[in-house]
Amino acid sequence: MNAALLAGLALGAFALAYRFYARWLERRVYEMDSDEPTPAHRHPDGVDFVPCRRHVLFGHHFCSVAGAAPIVGPAIAVVWGWLPALLWVVLGTIFIGAVHDYGALALSARRGGRGLGDLTGELLGGRAKLGFLAIIVLLTWVVLAVFAFLIAVLFVLYPESVWPVNVEIGIALLLGWWVYRRGGRLLWPSVGAVGLLYAAIVVCAPHPAWGTLPPALHLLGSPRVTWIVFLLAYAYVAAVLPVRVLLQPRDYINSHQLFLGLGALLVGLLWLQPTMGAPAVNDRVHESVPPLVPLLFITVACGAISGFHGLVASGTSSKQLDRLRDGRLVGYGGMLGEGTLAVVAVLAVSAGFGSAAGWEARYVAREVTEGGTTVLRAWDWETLGGMVAIRNFVDGAATFLGPLLDPLGASGRLAHTVVAVIVISFAATTLDTAARIQRFCLAELGGSLRIGALRHRSVATAVAVVPAAALAVFTEAPGKGPGSGGAILWPVFGTTNQLIGAITLLLLFVHLRARGRPAWPVLLPLVFLVVMTTVAGVMGLVEQVRLGNGLVVGFGALFLALEVLVFAEAGARWVRRPRSPAAPAAPGAPPGGR
Repeated sequence: MNAALLAGLALGAFALAYRFYARWLERRVYEMDSDEPTPAHRHPDGVDFVPCRRHVLFGHHFCSVAGAAPIVGPAIAVVWGWLPALLWVVLGTIFIGAVHDYGALALSARRGGRGLGDLTGELLGGRAKLGFLAIIVLLTWVVLAVFAFLIAVLFVLYPESVWPVNVEIGIALLLGWWVYRRGGRLLWPSVGAVGLLYAAIVVCAPHPAWGTLPPALHLLGSPRVTWIVFLLAYAYVAAVLPVRVLLQPRDYINSHQLFLGLGALLVGLLWLQPTMGAPAVNDRVHESVPPLVPLLFITVACGAISGFHGLVASGTSSKQLDRLRDGRLVGYGGMLGEGTLAVVAVLAVSAGFGSAAGWEARYVAREVTEGGTTVLRAWDWETLGGMVAIRNFVDGAATFLGPLLDPLGASGRLAHTVVAVIVISFAATTLDTAARIQRFCLAELGGSLRIGALRHRSVATAVAVVPAAALAVFTEAPGKGPGSGGAILWPVFGTTNQLIGAITLLLLFVHLRARGRPAWPVLLPLVFLVVMTTVAGVMGLVEQVRLGNGLVVGFGALFLALEVLVFAEAGARWVRRPRSPAAPAAPGAPPGGR
């Protein structure tokens, strides 16, 4: 099967969905085609509530939601074959993920820019709110730990990416100063910033030693630990600073370079016209690999539906909407962008290794001879984790860029560096946005529990970052060395991420029913997600008990208990059938953390 043809079919489906289905949702379901003022205009504060031009906000939102997960998930999921992974990415993105993201943005924007936790209290009751906020806080700690671990792994594997990524941060600070302090234009300086970023990549690619940490800086004897501490310290600073100082300009630069990178990958794919080396359906999976249903729908995660996107949509993007009509591009279009990334990830690890034998060497169990002894070298479920999946994507995607970079004479190393920087840029924007969202959630939790300190921006951010650092640094996966806590927590991420998505769809269902709008576009995905997430969560919990992984068992059991609490409260409230507010709540003061 031709990989370029598959890419064309997937992108065509996304274009049709945006043109017709998203517009129907805008007019008939979410009522986002009105001229009423947005939260950014109702109570601008210069920190979080800042009106933003739609193309700038789209870049910020897309970069924030498109982390490493839509790369890692599909790169693992093709172990079942490329067809199930690709179908779930395309159909899930159109009918579940984009509906969820757009709905979360619309719900928050029409109710004063309030977060999902606060809205849970209004729509489902106080105990459901506390349960949902607890889920969000716990998940965000996991997200911070996992993404810091993944970026640290990439810095160690591809040290030539270190300087370009950090140069970008400095350029973003200068760009923020230029635009918001000096009143300068944004477009051409940001294009120039992307040019400087790629120039740094070209200069640094042949010199990996420049980004290699000296042994004296290895915390706990590991460079990975040093990078995790550095990354989470950066996330703290980015979450405390006003959004326009660093996050907006950095994400705008990232949006340019990420679209350029994705475009280059697609052009390389069209140029090479590679054949899918992976089977459509793999009938030789290792015995340790769990069944395709329900694990496919949890493994791909952000590539088709992600609860974290709802937190971004309500936590930051809804507070920056200039007009309600911008929500279709930002919410629905942003998820289509993530779906495109997931499609590229599926194709890169299915067609990027040259042949079926190249794919099998990475995904199928085989016998090899080591030291005169025949052993089974299997990419089993434990082996095929985040580190292997990311490396598979970088290697596969680099083959797509090879023809475009041949004129520079350094296509091999340079292509790997470009792809590594793309992945790190996606992951880093999720990292700093997650820290900011955690601050909002802790402020809401502090208000509910009357803990005044959590309403303070710096205190809440510290509570967001420090436990995540402890999870990442002081827990160690078997055989993976210090600072591998993110690898342990990865199994928790997918299930809990979908769980939050299901709860967000539940809020949307209650909201739409109260307003008399069509609710079936969210009800069907809601039922599907609840069933798949619960079954996968129970299966994963049983397996982790068997493996004796106490940390994952504790997190998993707590998440399932909180899920039961939230849905039980929703069911009890539905039975009582109180009168829900049919109109958007009057805009109050913005959420805490000032």
